[in-house]
Amino acid sequence: MTDTDPSPVVGLWVTADGYIRQELMPDGRYDEAGGNQKSAYQGRYEVDGPRIRYWDDTGFEADGTFIDGVLHHVGMKFRREAPPK
Repeated sequence: MTDTDPSPVVGLWVTADGYIRQELMPDGRYDEAGGNQKSAYQGRYEVDGPRIRYWDDTGFEADGTFIDGVLHHVGMKFRREAPPK
């Protein structure tokens, strides 16, 4: 996974209860929603091997790790949602 080939992570990542949804877009941007709140956080991300770093548009920074197809981020676990057929 590199900046030029983000396809392994691009898509919608969702917590098991569906409450937090994080869309990783191919242009290196992300949009995170929580509950009924759309676009609660927006910013850019970079993937380096199993690690992901986030820079929110408000200046907040965070990171996460991909382990066995699960995104671990700030104490939560996200699974990639299958794209609609």
